[in-house]
Amino acid sequence: MTKTILTGIRPTGNLHLGHLFGACNNWKKMQEEYNFFLEIADVQALTDNFNNPLKVRQNIKELVLDLLSVGIEPSKVHIFIQSKIPEIAELTVFYSNLVTVSRLFRNPTVKNEVAQKKELFGNNGESITYGFLGYPVSQAADITCFSGEVVPVGEDQLPLLEQCREIVRKFNSIYGETLKEPNPVLSNEKRLKGLDGNEKMGKSLGNAIFLVDDDETIQKKVMSAVTDPKKIKKDDPANPDICMVYYYHKIVTEKEDLENVCKECKNGERGCVACKQELIKNLKELLEPIREKRKYYEEHDEEVKKIIEEGTNVAKEVAKENMKKIKQAMEIDY
Repeated sequence: MTKTILTGIRPTGNLHLGHLFGACNNWKKMQEEYNFFLEIADVQALTDNFNNPLKVRQNIKELVLDLLSVGIEPSKVHIFIQSKIPEIAELTVFYSNLVTVSRLFRNPTVKNEVAQKKELFGNNGESITYGFLGYPVSQAADITCFSGEVVPVGEDQLPLLEQCREIVRKFNSIYGETLKEPNPVLSNEKRLKGLDGNEKMGKSLGNAIFLVDDDETIQKKVMSAVTDPKKIKKDDPANPDICMVYYYHKIVTEKEDLENVCKECKNGERGCVACKQELIKNLKELLEPIREKRKYYEEHDEEVKKIIEEGTNVAKEVAKENMKKIKQAMEIDY
């Protein structure tokens, strides 16, 4: 039988190139091989945005439009909204009894994010909410609610999946073999750096190229990208390995052209402006079909609503059936 895959994404903003190359292209391949559930994780997004729920609400449709535009096929993928599946919240409560607070704090992914919040807000972490600390438990509920056997993750997310696997083992040891232990599928793609050289690409950092960016925005962003600071004049030789323009050329430029970019840069035969203009052209060519597909769905709002509704209805039925088995195992099927 076809294995079930579960992955999710928070509706906190539009997708950027990092999402495209780090996740979406991989999902497009997986949708051909698996029974695929793709969760719009609005509840999880509220752990960071509970005081700004409108941001989450408004981004749900934007995110779905982005997903459809990059080639996620609604006939192959069940796109659903997390908050519309009450069984996930119910499972989160059940699983919360199986995980200690100290174990959550030891989770490397949570540990890093807690440290960031302490640095940002101070107060020795007193601003950290119960919901934020417990989101790995919620993720375990996401996965097991649909009997997810495969979860695509980056290396930084492996600790979260291992937490889920621990919960599954603990549950099965107490209540009997009921839940499937999910396995990770690691993406071969590395996280893209921002145009400013930052290891993280993000909306708040202003260093990302989004799939919805128009030509003018792309031009402005690329022209401000960090290059070799030692290259002052057009004919100065430069080191492409420390240039973010070349970094992006390696992602979107054809191999033969890329070799010329590298050689001309090192020999001082290529100016930074010309190099940026070529990158802009290649980015536009990459994004054009994505824009066209997005435009179609923007003009067919009812079709988008139907896609979300149908995906959510399938998810509801699967979640209900799995919850029946879980409650029977827990002997709370009153």
